[in-house]
Amino acid sequence: MLVILLMGALLVVKGGTKQKQFRISVPEGASVVEYDAAGAETTPGTISLQQIVGWRVTSSEGEQAYVRGAGYSYNANQQAFFGRRTVNKFLDSENLVLVAKDASFIAIMAVGMTGVIILAGIDLSVGSIYGLAALLGAMALRKFTGDDTSLFLSVPVGVGICCLVGLACGAVNGIMIVGLRVHPFVITLGTMAAYRGLIFVISKGQSVGGFPDSFTSGFFKAEVAGTYPVPVVVMLLVGAVGMFLLAKTVVGRQVYAIGGNETAAKYAGIPVGRVKIIVYTLLGLLAGLSAAVYLGYLGAAEPNAGMAYELKVIAATVIGGASLMGGRGSAIGAVLGAIVIQLIDNGMIILEIDQSYNQIVMGVAIIIAVVIDQAKARLAPKG
Repeated sequence: MLVILLMGALLVVKGGTKQKQFRISVPEGASVVEYDAAGAETTPGTISLQQIVGWRVTSSEGEQAYVRGAGYSYNANQQAFFGRRTVNKFLDSENLVLVAKDASFIAIMAVGMTGVIILAGIDLSVGSIYGLAALLGAMALRKFTGDDTSLFLSVPVGVGICCLVGLACGAVNGIMIVGLRVHPFVITLGTMAAYRGLIFVISKGQSVGGFPDSFTSGFFKAEVAGTYPVPVVVMLLVGAVGMFLLAKTVVGRQVYAIGGNETAAKYAGIPVGRVKIIVYTLLGLLAGLSAAVYLGYLGAAEPNAGMAYELKVIAATVIGGASLMGGRGSAIGAVLGAIVIQLIDNGMIILEIDQSYNQIVMGVAIIIAVVIDQAKARLAPKG
């Protein structure tokens, strides 16, 4: 939280300001007149724009004047005035909503990755699972729904197929890691390539869209008070459920025990293999859920969806406090880590830093987080 506040304060101070257009609708039934330098009034469009000083709007609510020199313009076709105001680039409401929305896609998966990393494992295929789930979910939506399909059908189909595909891919990872007794780095590196290959074979490099409005603007991109809150709400719900599962359930305590000392956990009677399969399956499930949110918000699945997301998801988890050595991490930390990652991306845009440096900055952030984690482990009291 402190890092987020410091980054936000830095972007507020260093980001500068910008001119933002806004709209003021003319009330229905109101009369609009133009006036010139002499104060003479006439109906809009009867004198040249150069002679206009401003406009007066008279309605049941009273009279309001809009001065052209103050930046206002009037569009008779849209029955609205347009103006510009100076806003802080970072604190602009649209920018803050964008940061939260983009962070939600990563944070949902980062909650699942937290469980994997607490186990001292890793999953490099999460971005490919996300992309494959999005593609198959999109194909199911296009095949089994129509333009007039209600959200009571479109949402279960879209979310259900995406989550089912993600769950299956995650289960395959877990079963192979446990059954073949191969390090998860190797297994998930292989499945990352395999799942990504499946995406291009199935899609033939083409995007898939054409979803019912009930799935997009009717649900995942539903507008509330000028914002689109559903992705953020899903992120917060996933974070809350993740906190509960890790802190308050038997499986959650077993995950920490295995990550702390796998050999001791086996002697304590914990079913290590089964717990690992469950955790990798849940990560796949959350990757599918994130893919469903992506489909609903953007309205299409492209073959490159989720490309390099594994780096961002792992970075969010590590920055959020999870130890790559295992045994430590939290769901809320993963959510906050995802917000930090998105603030880095957003900050580079606001500060007009070349986006080519994005991956470099991300890599440095991971290294710094790991170094801090190792220093904390060395300084922690023993015994």
